[in-house]
Amino acid sequence: MKTHEDWMLFACQLAQSAEGQTAPNPMVGAVVVRDGCLVGSGAHLKAGTPHAEVHALNMAGKNAVGATIYVTLEPCNHHGRTPPCTERIIASGIKRVIVGSLDPDEKVAGRGIDQLKQAGLEVIVGVLEERCFKMNEAYFHHRRTGKPWVTLKTATTLDGKIATAVGDSRWITGEKAREKVHELRRSSDAILVGVGTVLADDPLLTTRLEAGGKNPIRVIIDSQLRTPLDAAITDVEKAATWIYTTDRHDPQVKQQLKEKGVRVVSTGAGSQVDLDIVLQDLGKQGILSLLVEGGGRVNASLLQERRVQKVVAFIAPKLLGGKLSPTSVEGESPFYMKDAISLRDVTITQIGEDFCIEGLI
Repeated sequence: MKTHEDWMLFACQLAQSAEGQTAPNPMVGAVVVRDGCLVGSGAHLKAGTPHAEVHALNMAGKNAVGATIYVTLEPCNHHGRTPPCTERIIASGIKRVIVGSLDPDEKVAGRGIDQLKQAGLEVIVGVLEERCFKMNEAYFHHRRTGKPWVTLKTATTLDGKIATAVGDSRWITGEKAREKVHELRRSSDAILVGVGTVLADDPLLTTRLEAGGKNPIRVIIDSQLRTPLDAAITDVEKAATWIYTTDRHDPQVKQQLKEKGVRVVSTGAGSQVDLDIVLQDLGKQGILSLLVEGGGRVNASLLQERRVQKVVAFIAPKLLGGKLSPTSVEGESPFYMKDAISLRDVTITQIGEDFCIEGLI
């Protein structure tokens, strides 16, 4: 006999099948169980399309009467781009609702649970709550702060170098580690680099996996609009490109970029792009998760301003050395070890010949 945890775990797996494609909505999975048997299942696939509960109830049909529905996130009770899920659950004849975690969105925030209870349904909240929360950590962070969850990804040698003195960085890590990076891109809503990376590498910043996958929105930090008009990243046919600059740019270059379909946003009159304004704007645009693949300067700025939530560091068992070889984090050096930024919940995984260290700040 399967437990509540077993069915909720299945709902989580369904939810994560749509990872990276639901923004600005969360990932949600739902299963309908009657007399210990699965009669319906579903996941939210894309914003504006039916929610997980609707898919599961459609599959269950008349079998939903007297059944239990497991949902990873509190059902919505408001009219948005789709009707309220609470009303659909009540009308279906479901008698019990098992919820993984509450929804922090101010439009929901417990009201969905209250409506279900007022209709006489039994409601249990908190089954696999930590798993459900972690799965949507970007969504929860966005709803609390209005800004995207920022993951800083680095790829370095054992001594912290990201390239040689002449800028050669292909390849620091092996093929399997690079494939993992593309998986990170596929699951992210946007990817950010500095203009220095564009000038040095002319990257595509797309997802290149055998199984395919969506491309994230490409975000460039470019204070003076030095991005070349013929750069690969200005071709927006495969993926959108947004450039954040300052008022100190050439208006003609801005117009030429816009004519190519590039979105150009100024953060003000300062000499450097205001990263807080960038994150605020990304949040307003519905970006929940941002993957940073910047150089040492961009990485340092985000870390020093405490704008990063998670670090994913790929380390190759190589020693490069040399004072002129750039590192993954530049900026001003702190005087004391107590000023170092520490990670928690750290995991270390070997990927091919390389290692991946992940942790929350």
